[in-house]
Amino acid sequence: MNTKDYRKLRLKLSSTMLLFSLVPLLVLGFIIHDQFKRAFMGKLKGQMQVIVNNKRSSIDMFLNERISQLKTLAQTHTYTELSRQKVLESVFRTVKANSGSFVDMGVIDAEGNHAAYVGPYPLRQFNYKNEQWFHEAMLKGVSVSDVFMGFRNFPHIIIAVSVHEGESIWILRATIDSDVFDELVRTVQLGNAGDAWLVNRSGKLQTTPRFSGTVLDPSPLPMLASCSDAHVDEVDFSGARRIVGRAWLNRTPWLLVVLEDPTEEMSPLIRTQWIVFTLLGVVMLLIIVGAMRSTNATVRQLMNAEREKAALDASLMQASKMAALGKLAAGVAHEVNNPLTLIQESAGWVKDLLTEEDPKAIVNFDEIEDAVNKVETHVERARSVTHRMLGFARSMEPMQENVNINDIVAQTLAFLENEALYRNIKLTTEFRDDLPRITTDTAQVQQVLLNITENAIDAVGKDGSVTLRTTYESSAEQVSVIITDTGPGLCREELGRLFDPFYTTKDVGEGTGLGLAIAYSIMQKLGGTILVESTPGTGTTFDVRLPAHVAPGMAPGA
Repeated sequence: MNTKDYRKLRLKLSSTMLLFSLVPLLVLGFIIHDQFKRAFMGKLKGQMQVIVNNKRSSIDMFLNERISQLKTLAQTHTYTELSRQKVLESVFRTVKANSGSFVDMGVIDAEGNHAAYVGPYPLRQFNYKNEQWFHEAMLKGVSVSDVFMGFRNFPHIIIAVSVHEGESIWILRATIDSDVFDELVRTVQLGNAGDAWLVNRSGKLQTTPRFSGTVLDPSPLPMLASCSDAHVDEVDFSGARRIVGRAWLNRTPWLLVVLEDPTEEMSPLIRTQWIVFTLLGVVMLLIIVGAMRSTNATVRQLMNAEREKAALDASLMQASKMAALGKLAAGVAHEVNNPLTLIQESAGWVKDLLTEEDPKAIVNFDEIEDAVNKVETHVERARSVTHRMLGFARSMEPMQENVNINDIVAQTLAFLENEALYRNIKLTTEFRDDLPRITTDTAQVQQVLLNITENAIDAVGKDGSVTLRTTYESSAEQVSVIITDTGPGLCREELGRLFDPFYTTKDVGEGTGLGLAIAYSIMQKLGGTILVESTPGTGTTFDVRLPAHVAPGMAPGA
């Protein structure tokens, strides 16, 4: 799996965890909030219905009391008595002192003329025979008018009762104080945004609302069909959601409308809602963080397991190759060393013969002797190559040996001298002489150095240099081999994937991507580490560190 695959896996795991964690939480929260809101709204509507019914009863009671007052006055006084101005004034003062809800009062005969009048308006000269409330009072005995302008050119409500006295009939009329009546209606208002008003059957306001219109303006809300029960609904009013309660009065054909802003009554719910949302947000954040951390940890463990598996597979593959190489090397040593021995013995025999001959008697004595020496030299060189081949190809199981790291570096470079010479790459060594000996596996350390140095030579390409320097850190008790090349360097993304199995920066077909992965795995087994530093354009430096344990009282190199 590459980085893109791991990114997709991380996204799938985190999405799945969040889906199964957050969705049930959000659904449960939504259901609880919705049910609680429905219950709260039902409670508000129930309260509104009670308020509307109570206010309707209080308004009906107010009007009935005023009608009863007028009927009592009419029944306890004769037309003759109330027609006298002073008597009517006395009666009006008494009524006004007790109730304070009448503006004026008048006695009207059967022809619609004022027999007596008490009030602030000059109305005695007007005839009411053609007024609707006059005919209703004469016909039904009682009349409560809608709000109208009338002769006084001011909105008012008339209450009139008719009295039969012998053969004659007359009317006692009074005007309700509009301010008192408006205040009576508005006392039902709820909260800062609440309102209340009355509407007649024609849809005209009978009282003044707080926020929408004045008396005799059209109603700001649709009318309600005549019914005896109060109705509570949710409506959009002035761009906001409101609860409206409506009920028809029993005394007069007026519709009582009570408006309430539910957000004011639901302010405790809204505060609780914000608290719950805040806690829910914190919980969601914790879930998200936990899911991401868990996902990252899972993917990281999977990456490590995949890397270890790939490294193990590569190590097994390399071990198999090394085992095959060991068998091949043994065969080569057997097949090559025997002829080399014979050649060396023959060269020695020829050399012995030459010592018995007179150099002057043989024309090409010097050339023959020089050729024999060259044969011996190249035979020894061939023997050293097969010997190194056998030493490097032995078993990969760790074998603890007490060695000097400088010797391992020198042996490793012997394999690469010809390759470097062919590419005109200078191999430079800077050995520290006082290094402590280390207990490690020579073959596996040599394998690590060989892989890294080969990569350095490949990175340089041609006409450059590779430097191997050995150091010792007494504080950390570590021996280091620092390999620096003059190649093109590596970018940050390449550094992050450098030890991944099968990852290579070489051209297709030129590398397997296993060399550094195997080196990293070997160093972990040996208890060491590999550090890398690189900047594009300035080359790359590998720091191979191995543990070095120096006995107390002994200096490095002792």
